[in-house]
Amino acid sequence: MDDPELKATLDRITGRAERPRHALVRFSFLRLMGFVYAFAFLGATQQLPGLIGPGGLLPADDHLARLRAMHGGTGAAFLERPTLFLLTGASDAALLAVAWVGLALGLAVLGGVTNAAVMAALWVLQLSLMHVGQVFWGYGWELLLLEAGFLAIVLCPLTSARPLPNEDVPRVLVWLLRWLAFRVMFGAGLIKIRGDPCWQELTCLAHHYETQPIPNPVSPLLHALPMWVHQAGVLFNHLVELVVPFFLFGPRRLRIAGGLLTVAFQAVLLVSGNLSFLNWLTIAVTLAAFDDRFLARVLPRRLAPPVDPPPPSKPRRVAVWAVAGLVLLLSVDPLMNLFAFDQRMNASFDRLHLVNTYGAFGSVGRVRHEVILEGTRDDPDDPDATWRAYALPCQPGDPSRAPCLRAPYHPRLDWQMWFAALSDYERQPWIVHLVHQLLTGEGRARELLAHDPFGDEPPRAVRASLYRYRFAPLSSDGWWERERVGDYLHALEADDPRLAAFVESYGWD
Repeated sequence: MDDPELKATLDRITGRAERPRHALVRFSFLRLMGFVYAFAFLGATQQLPGLIGPGGLLPADDHLARLRAMHGGTGAAFLERPTLFLLTGASDAALLAVAWVGLALGLAVLGGVTNAAVMAALWVLQLSLMHVGQVFWGYGWELLLLEAGFLAIVLCPLTSARPLPNEDVPRVLVWLLRWLAFRVMFGAGLIKIRGDPCWQELTCLAHHYETQPIPNPVSPLLHALPMWVHQAGVLFNHLVELVVPFFLFGPRRLRIAGGLLTVAFQAVLLVSGNLSFLNWLTIAVTLAAFDDRFLARVLPRRLAPPVDPPPPSKPRRVAVWAVAGLVLLLSVDPLMNLFAFDQRMNASFDRLHLVNTYGAFGSVGRVRHEVILEGTRDDPDDPDATWRAYALPCQPGDPSRAPCLRAPYHPRLDWQMWFAALSDYERQPWIVHLVHQLLTGEGRARELLAHDPFGDEPPRAVRASLYRYRFAPLSSDGWWERERVGDYLHALEADDPRLAAFVESYGWD
């Protein structure tokens, strides 16, 4: 029967259920993957030299040298931590080449390219950056991008680049995406219940909007909501993260309801703060809860999927089932971790990060502290010295400056400064290297700043001050209120022998 409309009518009359199709699911998932890849690599083009380049805060070449020494050579290091930079070195040119190629390929996928080789190239580039990025690439969404990116490779044909390939989507791949979405959401729910009593007391959201890593302009409004709204928000969080994930494996209507609730939850998170590309990526994998019949109602009519597409070739089917078997095997440890008392958050159990465990905000801060870098041209021991602050693009600094809106772009130094305030400089030694570069005028980390009050002439001394920040009342002119708590890192001068010894101990001199 060649007339698809007549066939659909006869199917409805006879009661025959149409087999679910997922061509539009694949189309939408890949476009969102291209969107996420594009922003991930866009951020890399702007930040790599200052973060991990030869003049950066944690030079990747030093990290690669340690890997070679630890594992006994380049070959063994590559098997343990695969990265192109073990072969090319991590010069600024090599790092930026990977970033710009990744950006170009991500935009191509966003524009409609659907090809396994392109997706494989993006996956290799992301893996290469993650394995040299150290703490600046040590976030859960980097793992999620690799796992989702690996499945995206198998979803695409190798010999076509069309947005809607004339090839059926293997249902097992859709189930693997649902399994990934389940682990992302359920893992996040479990880590909250186990990690902080405020999630059980329904009070976490009374603090979260203020103390999250990078608030946005909407965050103060949400923070000011009454307690009952925050409590309802926590209950909604528990529903979506602990109950709804099981809907993904249920009947069609339940599955679609679960998908809609999860997407709505991610939309709320997008509005409430700057969580990099995590929420966009979670929405992408959640699309597997839907099918073409549902998506056809919300997507433009011109995106007509192929009618009765042929099944994948036999080699493709063999590859798909091999991947499914591999994912099943690698899922044992992440599954056991979900139900472990000491559940690990955002952890990988294999060298290629193909199946991981996830979680977010297992603990919520009650107080917001910020490490603010300040410099002076006066005697640092003079109590009347004038200290002027350096500014990062998104870190709360000047209380009168509005919070930024950056997601899905990820300002990595700003994020890591938030983590620095939760510990000390000995656990975040790169911050001492940053102070050293500000004092000497050397290196490229200053390129990551939004404002350097001293220009090309370095200050006499730099210190890191710890401030307590609170949202200002909505009726006030400013965005923040703050008070200085004390020194995070005492004032240092360029010729301070303690600074020289610290920097030399890490090989940064």
